[in-house]
Amino acid sequence: MTFWEHLDELRSTLIWSVVAIAVCGIVAFIFKEILFDHILLAPKEKSFISYRVLCKLADWVAMPTLCIDPSSFQIININLAGQFMAHMTISFVAGLIVAMPFVVYQFWRFIKPGLTDEEKSHTRGGVLIISVLFLTGILFSYFIVVPLMVNFLGGYQVSEMVTNQIALSSYTSAITMMTLLMGLLFELPIVVVFLTKAGILTPSHLKKYRKHTLIAILIIAGIITPSPDIFSQLIVAVPLYLLFEFSVNISSRIHTRKQLDQEEESEVLND
Repeated sequence: MTFWEHLDELRSTLIWSVVAIAVCGIVAFIFKEILFDHILLAPKEKSFISYRVLCKLADWVAMPTLCIDPSSFQIININLAGQFMAHMTISFVAGLIVAMPFVVYQFWRFIKPGLTDEEKSHTRGGVLIISVLFLTGILFSYFIVVPLMVNFLGGYQVSEMVTNQIALSSYTSAITMMTLLMGLLFELPIVVVFLTKAGILTPSHLKKYRKHTLIAILIIAGIITPSPDIFSQLIVAVPLYLLFEFSVNISSRIHTRKQLDQEEESEVLND
């Protein structure tokens, strides 16, 4: 294919991706009640499933502090177009999340013709893995990180004389940013795969900073979890650390395979 043919193919990929995001966003925009009352605003209510599960877990392990009673605060709108803009923004984010597997597939379809047969075999199932990791990060954020963050920040007070009335734009931006950030963070194994294959990253680098990573994860978990007990912090910290260890394991396997391939090539050249 010529340069212009590649450019035309890229344009087609971008158009299909934008159309998919727009269609999913329009569907989300139509179902406003579900999008806001049952999804976005649900983590601030005591009936949210994460709080109910934590309370049952608290009874099971005899640790009452694990049962979180979400802070009561009022969400207000102070801008004339605030609610409409929040509706538009959240609908777009919802469309982006739902359409992400299709978007990833479109870019994979664009890149695939330029790969060798060996590279295609190594990347088989990549679209599914990327999509699953992204959606797993989204769900982890929504059901674990967001409820803890909302409860802590929504109920934090510098003085009893100051009451919390959270602006709608502040609430929606915090939820969406944290959710998308976790979705991208869970793509760490994919990033490690590419960097290791490119020779930029090695398992020794990851293992060298293992303790630093663990400390950083514990600090993050300690900040976003409102309860002083270690158990609630581990609920957030353990999955993140397991994700890091999974990345280390993947990097080690790829690095070992590269070394074996290099040894085989050197033996062939020597023969």
